[in-house]
Formats: sequence, C-alpha cells, structure tokens
Amino acid sequence: MFLFLVAAMVVVIAAVTLAVLGSGDGSGGPATGGLADALPDRLDDPLPRDRPVGPADVVRVRLPVAPRGYRMAEVDDVLDRLAAELAERDARITELETALAGAQALALHKDQGPAAERD
Repeated sequence: MFLFLVAAMVVVIAAVTLAVLGSGDGSGGPATGGLADALPDRLDDPLPRDRPVGPADVVRVRLPVAPRGYRMAEVDDVLDRLAAELAERDARITELETALAGAQALALHKDQGPAAERD
C-alpha cells in the first residue's frame, strides 16, 4: 500500500510539473501554455557611435546585471571604448597645444623681429 502511495505521488508531481512547464519536450511557449522565454539582459549601448562620448552619455550608461554581478565582457567593452576615446582626446589636446605653442612662438618672433632690426 505504501509503495502505491509513493508511486501515485510521483505521478501527480510529474503531471503538475509538466502542466506548469508546458509540453513535455520543453518546447512549450506562451501559445502552448508554457512559460515565455526571458529576454536577455544585454547592454543597450547608449554611447553614441557618430560622435565622441560626452559626460551626459557616460551618466546614462546602465550596465546589465548578471546573476553574480555585472557581465564582465560588456563592462570591459564599455570601458575599452571610453579609454580609447579619452586617449584620442588626449592626443588631440596635445596636438592642439603644440600647434598653439608654435603659433605663439612664431607670433612672438615676428613681433620681436622688426624691433630688433630697427635698433
């Protein structure tokens, strides 16, 4: 009698499980009464591709959370992009500062040139 009750309980649990999950082969979706597939939690890259990243763009970044924290690959991608753009800006700033210093030196030399020739 005990063995019959255990077998009946296993059958009932299996039937409830199959009813909750949908079809027995695991392919049940919302149309067949199963659970809908979860949408992946992926980064919707809010960083603009057509212009340099600005402070407001960085503030808007929300990195997706994984079961044990953030997805390292996606965080690395965002940080790599920010690092590359910052390196580009630093190089451009250095280039412009060098050009400005050269222009200032040339202007200073031109201003001093005629005065030195007059003396």
